[in-house]
Amino acid sequence: MASRTARITALCVILGAVAACSLLPRSGPTRNEIFAGSVQREGDAFVVEVNQRVTAATAVVPALGFPPEMLNAALSDTDVIRPGDRIQLIVYENVTDGLLAGDGAAAAAINEVQVDGSGFIFIPYAGRIRAAGNTPEALRGIITRNLDEQTPDPQVIVNRAAGDGATVTVSGTVGGQGVYPIQRPTRTLSAMLAAAGGVSIDPEIAQVTLIRGNHRGTIWFQDLFRDPALDVALRGGDRILVEEDGRSFTALGATGSQNIVPFESQVISAIEAIASVGGLNPSLADPTGVFVLRNEAEPIARAVLGRDDLIGTQRMIYVLDLTAPTGMFEARDFVIRDEDTVYVTAAPITQWNNAISALTGTLGAAGTVGNAVP
Repeated sequence: MASRTARITALCVILGAVAACSLLPRSGPTRNEIFAGSVQREGDAFVVEVNQRVTAATAVVPALGFPPEMLNAALSDTDVIRPGDRIQLIVYENVTDGLLAGDGAAAAAINEVQVDGSGFIFIPYAGRIRAAGNTPEALRGIITRNLDEQTPDPQVIVNRAAGDGATVTVSGTVGGQGVYPIQRPTRTLSAMLAAAGGVSIDPEIAQVTLIRGNHRGTIWFQDLFRDPALDVALRGGDRILVEEDGRSFTALGATGSQNIVPFESQVISAIEAIASVGGLNPSLADPTGVFVLRNEAEPIARAVLGRDDLIGTQRMIYVLDLTAPTGMFEARDFVIRDEDTVYVTAAPITQWNNAISALTGTLGAAGTVGNAVP
C-alpha cells in the first residue's frame, strides 16, 4: 500500500511539472508569450504584423553623402606652385663660361629647390623669388628676367614636382596607407584611392569618409562609380578613411546558428538574414513566429501604427508568418537594420516533445524510486 501511494505521489509531481511547461529549458519566449506582452495587451512593445504598408514605412537605409561644400568644389589647378612643392630648373646660358654652368658646359641643372613656407625659393644670381601662386611658366619668366641682368639671353626650363604643399592622407583598409600629393592624375577621390592601391575589403561593404576641415561626408565605395557627382575634387589637407560597414544584427532562437551577424551587403532583407545563419532549424522552428525586434524612431513608428500621439523612440516587434500566402515575399522585402534582433520561436510541438521527454525520463526515475520503496 505504501509503495502504491509513493508511486501516485511521484506521478502527481511529474504531471505538475509538465503542466508548467515554462519551466522546461528553451531558447526564448513562445509566439503567444510575445503577443501577450504587446502594448495592445498592456505590455511595453508594439507587435505589428508585416505587410506591404509596413514594409514601405520601415524600408530605411543609411543616408550617406557629401555636404555641398565638397560636392561643389572645382578641380584643383595642379599647375599652380604651392609652399612645400619642389622645383627643378635647367638654365642654358649663351656663353662658354656662364654664371651657373661649369667650364665648357652650356647648361646648369638645379634640382630639388623646395618652396619654403612663405612661398619663396632662392636661385643664385636671380635672388629670392616668390614661386607660390605662379605656374611653372610664370615662374620661368620671372627667373629669366632676373638672370637676364647677369648673363646674356638665358633660357630657363622649370619643372614642378608636387611636394607636401598639396597632399592628402589616405588611411584605413586600402592597399597602401600614406600621404599622397595631389597631381593631375589624382585630383579626384576615386583616382586618389586607386593611387593608394584601392580598397582591400569587399567593395560591397566599403565606406569612404572624406574629412576637410570642419566638413565631413561618408559614401559607399561603389557609389563612386554609380554616381559621378560623388567623385569629388580633392584639396590639400584632405583626409580619406576607408572602413568596413560596422552594422550588424543579432540572430536568436530556432535558427541554424545564434550569432551577432555583420552586414554583408548595403541592404539585407529578413529572408537573407535568416539564410545567413543557416535558415530555420527544421526540427525546432515555428515558421509562423519569425520576429524582428527594433527600437523604432518616432516618425517611422507613427507611420507604421498610423498614430500621431507617439513621443520618442518606440519598441516595435515585427511579425513575419512564412506560411502565409505572401509570407515569403514579405520577408524578402522587409529590410533589416543595424542592431535589429531576429528571433525565431520554437514550434508548439517542440515544447510538447520536451515535456514528453521530461515526463518519460522522470517517470522512469520515479519508477525506480517507487520500486525501491518497500
